[in-house]
Amino acid sequence: MSPPPSPVKVAPLIKGLPYIFCLFFLSSDDTRLRFSSGRVAVTLGSLLDDQHWHSVLIERFNKQVNLTVDSHTQHFRTKGEGDSLEVDYELSFGGIPLPGKPGTFLRKNFHGCIENLYYNGINIIDLAKRRKPQIYSVGNVTFSCSQPQLVSTTFLSSSSSFLSLPATPSASGGFTVRFQFRTWNPDGLLLFTQLALEPQRLELQISNSRLRLTHHKSAQQKEEVSTGHRVNDGLWHSVSLSSRSLQVTMTLDNEPPSTVELADHMEAGNSLYFGGCPSSSPADPGCENPTLAFQGCMRLISINSQPMDLNQVHQGRLGNYKELQFDTCGIHDRYHNCCIQY
Repeated sequence: MSPPPSPVKVAPLIKGLPYIFCLFFLSSDDTRLRFSSGRVAVTLGSLLDDQHWHSVLIERFNKQVNLTVDSHTQHFRTKGEGDSLEVDYELSFGGIPLPGKPGTFLRKNFHGCIENLYYNGINIIDLAKRRKPQIYSVGNVTFSCSQPQLVSTTFLSSSSSFLSLPATPSASGGFTVRFQFRTWNPDGLLLFTQLALEPQRLELQISNSRLRLTHHKSAQQKEEVSTGHRVNDGLWHSVSLSSRSLQVTMTLDNEPPSTVELADHMEAGNSLYFGGCPSSSPADPGCENPTLAFQGCMRLISINSQPMDLNQVHQGRLGNYKELQFDTCGIHDRYHNCCIQY
């Protein structure tokens, strides 16, 4: 998606013009838009952190409010006495009201981009760019969208999707793999590699909603460690695997690292399989999906500190894949699209 002509990057807030006191904020736990006014709370939208633009329209007539997010509209009435709402003379974008004002709340300010920002037909961004006196901004507000474009890939099939990437050599020996994933499924293979000393291999999978690393030392002997809780919550999670000093260390988000022991220094095999195994692989005959292939999204894959370009994968210039969708995270929000709480 091409950058917009004139968005506002609002990590702080922009203020001006009359405003009905209510709160609109993105919730980090389920990436939906929430509206709160008095005793009414409305949630609408789905996976709004997908790196794509989303449209929001708010219409009010007396107590009747229409909230539209990406063509989905929710109609509701606000609470309170009388048919009108009290009006303050402030409108805040991207951050909280000033200290001391009703409704000040402890939440992180918005970090991202906004474009086509209008209030009753008035172009707020245009007023801010021309430094009109009724508009003022606080902090680092710029009129360009410099957000990095993160390329994601979606693993579509829980039985046949996979991504194969070459194990680039490491100058220090061993190997390091990092990536981010998100899914709703409680089980699925995230990573497989045959170690240089066969038949040893490593499997990283989601098992019963936890992250599990298995070191297969032989056909009968293996060592396992697990970490995390509800990693299938639909949010992005960061994971890294690194081998050093006869150990393989697994780190998930901000959790304490977990390790498995190796009998000798060893490197990964020729290929790393993400999300699943091909139906037959002469190079890695031991690659088999333990239960299911991964069904979800991945991004920011790096092998031995070398970022993997998923665009090159899509063009057939790097690695191999099956049943993947590129440049989007195509999982569906398992929550209902909207809800109202009184």
